[in-house]
Parts: sequence; structure tokens; C-alpha cells
Amino acid sequence: MFFRDRRDAGRQLAARLGHLKGTEAVVLGLPRGGVPVAAEVAEALAAPLDVCLVRKLGVPVQPELGMGAIGEGGVRVINEDVLRTARVTPDELARVEAREREVLESRARRYRAGREPVGTQGRTVVVVDDGVATGSTARAACRIARAGGAARIVLAVPVAPQAWTARLGGDADELVCPHTPWDFSAIGQFYADFSQTDDDEVVACLEEAVARRRNTGRAESRHAGPEDPEVDVQAGATVLRGKLTLPENATGVVLFAHGSGSSRHSPRNRFVALGLNRAGLGTLLFDLLTEEEEADRANVFDTGLLARRLADATAWLRGRPETQGLAVGYFGASTGAAAALWAAAEPGARIAAVVSRGGRADLAGPRLPTVNAPTLLIVGGHDELVLDLNREAQARLRCESRLAVVPGATHLFEEPGALEKVTDLARDWFTDHMAPVPHAAH
Repeated sequence: MFFRDRRDAGRQLAARLGHLKGTEAVVLGLPRGGVPVAAEVAEALAAPLDVCLVRKLGVPVQPELGMGAIGEGGVRVINEDVLRTARVTPDELARVEAREREVLESRARRYRAGREPVGTQGRTVVVVDDGVATGSTARAACRIARAGGAARIVLAVPVAPQAWTARLGGDADELVCPHTPWDFSAIGQFYADFSQTDDDEVVACLEEAVARRRNTGRAESRHAGPEDPEVDVQAGATVLRGKLTLPENATGVVLFAHGSGSSRHSPRNRFVALGLNRAGLGTLLFDLLTEEEEADRANVFDTGLLARRLADATAWLRGRPETQGLAVGYFGASTGAAAALWAAAEPGARIAAVVSRGGRADLAGPRLPTVNAPTLLIVGGHDELVLDLNREAQARLRCESRLAVVPGATHLFEEPGALEKVTDLARDWFTDHMAPVPHAAH
């Protein structure tokens, strides 16, 4: 027996999640039993609490066999292998999905009483249940959270079987469980009180969490939708979509140059941008290419084109009244890093600092020796090819530079704690090198 009840389990679990405090994480509890556990975690992390509403899509003739799952906002995860094996027709799938969607929407209305779901786009999402047995529900919840735009997913449960990590596969970026007994047969055997959680208790947990955050002046509505309205970025004759975020008394603005196959909605770049915003830095996430241009893969590797777009966007940004006089920095990922270095090397660019995340700095080629902005190159320790390319690129730089290797990280920094390390490194580099500049410098 490890826990008196679910609240006690939540407090024990929260003690293992202290590293997430202050990261603007979102805590999602699986109804019903996971919500009281999640409520304690959310309170300890000073994080918003919401429910993770997941409905399994069972095969019509064998409902216990899942052929997929659905979540809010139209999110759906389908197992094509099960569909083929069970010979489920599109009409049958549609009927099952419609029925489960009705149940999901009914529970959403009951639990939230009209409140908007807490926003998870680009954030760390902590999925919490009262335990893991088979892991199927937890896996579905993680997949739903991923499809909803979460940058990182932490699955946290108080108790699970000894080999529980193997059952979860790669659906979560981090797995946390304080108790993994050998004699596991059912979740309830480790609780003194494992009585059923009813809907009223779920509603009460959510309302208490909302009231607590309102009283501390950190209303969750801040992340219920987009943090700032989207803007049209004028880049020459092309209009690009972007999102400009300016914290109060911002000391500078960082433009994000996205890599191949990425956009202003990139969960990883949004995660880093939130960290910079908390440090008082503004951010502009925008698309370097239009949808039509992205269809031609040659454009993705046209460093000169991407750099011109970045330079044009910088001029557009500096012309806005609210950003005049602010230092400007570049954050580049993949091919976007080459564009950032290329643009920073332009005469009169006046870029305060450049940070590359897993970037192809080598693609900036002959422009590297003329870059004068302090440059930080961040590479995963297991991203061996890109690491070698960055070492070669750094050798050609003549400006202040540093190569930071994140141990154990691969190209996309998907490992537990890797993206947080990237954020910390970028935040420190920008805050150390960016200061307001006189507008007269134009």
C-alpha cells in the first residue's frame, strides 16, 4: 500500500516533478480518477489544470479492440493496421467516431461549464492518471496531446508495473513514476481508498484550480488561445504570415528562421519562444516561404532566398513603432540557421546575436567569415553529422562564437530535458548580448 487516496498519490507524484516548476507547463488529468491526482500536481507546479478527454474508437464487432482514439478540437489518431486487419469500412469508422464524439463533447460541457480548454500549443504537457495498467489509455492521451501541438509530453503516474516504460513506447518524451512494484496486478491494490471518482469531483477539482490561479493573478485564459494576433510580414513583394509577441518593457526581439518542413507553428520553436518571452524578449515567428513556394523543395535549401526574406522581415519589424530602438537577434533551426547567418553577414545588418539549433550553419558558406554578430551553435551530442558540420562552420567564423553540445540529444532534441536545455542556452546568449539600440543608428 503506497497511497491513502488519489490526493496523497498526487502529492507524492508532484515531489518527482519539481524540475517542471516555472516552465509554464500544462497539467492534463485523465477523467475520472486521474483528475484528483493531477489537481495536486498542478497546484505544486503552479500550473493550469485541465482534463485530457480521450475516447477510444473500438472495432464494431470487438469494442475492446481499439482502432484509434479521438480528442477535442477534431484531433484523431487512427491505427491503420487494425483497420485493415479487422476490415473496418469507412462508414463503420465514421459511425463509431460520431458516437464517441458525442460522448466526448458531452463530458467536455459537463466538466468545464463553458470554459475554453487550456491551450497546449508549443508547451510542455504533463499527462496524469492514477496509475498505468495496460497503458493503452495513457498512450492514446499522449498521442492526442501530441497531435494537439504539445512541444513536449511528460506522462506522470503514481504507480505502474515494473516494465511499464516498454509498454509506452515513444509516445511520451519523459516518463515519471515513483512506484513500480513487481507484484503489480491492479492499480487499486496500492491505494487504501480507491473509490470511484464521480463527475462532481472532477468538476470541483477543475473549478478549484481555476479559482486558485485567478487569485494568484495568473489566469489560465492567457493561454486559452493565441498569445498575440497574427501579423502580415511584408518581405519585398511577398506577404508572409507571422506571430509577433512583445512582453512589456521588452529589451529586444528575436526573429525565428524556421527550417525545412517547418513553419511559424513549429512546436519546438514556439517552446523556445515562450522561454524567451518569459525572459523579457520579444519574438517574431513567421514563415520564410509561402505554401506554394514550400512545394518546391529547392526553395527550402535556397539559402540566399531565405536570407533575403529574413532581411526583409527585419526591415519590416524595425519599421514598426512598437519595436523601434529594440535590439534584433536571429534564432535559426536547420536550414533556417544558414539563412540567419547569411542575413547577419549583410553590411549594415546590425544583428545583436545569432543562435542556431541543430542548424546547417555550413550552408552559409563564404558568408561565415563576414558574420560579426556573436553566434551560438547548439547541436545534439548524438547528431554526429550536423555536429561535424557545425565544428567546420565555427572554424570559419571570425566573430565571437561558441559551440554548445547537448549530451544525449539527437537532431530534433526530443529527449527528456533536451529542449529545455536549448531554451536555457538561447535565453542566456540573447540576454547577454542584446541591449536596446538608439533608433538614430538607422
